Amino acid sequence: MSQITVRSVVYQIDGQPYEGRLAFDAAHKGPRPGLLMAPNWMGVTDGAQKIAEAVAAQGYVVLVADLYGQALRPRDFNEAGAAMTPLKDDRALLRKRMQASFAALQAQGEAPVDTSKLATFGFCFGGCCALELARSGAPVKAAVSFHGTLDTPEPADARNIKGAVLVLHGAADPFVAKEQLPAFEAEMDAAGVDWQLVSYGGAVHSFTDTHANVPGKMMYDAKVSGRAFATMHHLLEEVFRG
Repeated sequence: MSQITVRSVVYQIDGQPYEGRLAFDAAHKGPRPGLLMAPNWMGVTDGAQKIAEAVAAQGYVVLVADLYGQALRPRDFNEAGAAMTPLKDDRALLRKRMQASFAALQAQGEAPVDTSKLATFGFCFGGCCALELARSGAPVKAAVSFHGTLDTPEPADARNIKGAVLVLHGAADPFVAKEQLPAFEAEMDAAGVDWQLVSYGGAVHSFTDTHANVPGKMMYDAKVSGRAFATMHHLLEEVFRG
């Protein structure tokens, strides 16, 4: 059984410090596929770290991206919303921070990464971030969104996507407008992207978050969460094969 190690990774964006968390199996000495994980709107938390550790145990080096900066750690939903909104409103800035985090994953010296096997995944706001990194043209083999928003101000940028896209969506999610789904499908089709959208009946927002407990809005669903992670791992095995 793998023993997952977690290390802090500090990097700079526009002269300011950002601090992500890197999860990996220290017993494995050779390079492994690298995954950039974009956390939900609460940012770099112990909960995000636990997800990263679980994914790393499947044979990956995972960096939890810091999208807000080392000094900003939201304490509640109000602070999280205040931190997230400027990035949702400025996708160029959001992409810049994701790209810097992606570069930090590859540059860190704690765990060797196979730079020919890179992907990104994210949750809620982080799902949006994963898709935007792919739309920016980053060399990811896959981009996976768990219960994230799908809209983008620049849908034509989907032509920059280099890998597969997987959206894992709660069919009853009140925070993802229904019209986003056909718009996303049209965006992907127009760009010729290899895409999948899996919609889970009855699931609402945050179905992977074990602490989510707002009935009808944000609720953990163990069965759906398990199915969703299995679907991601299946895709990653496929795109990294060979």
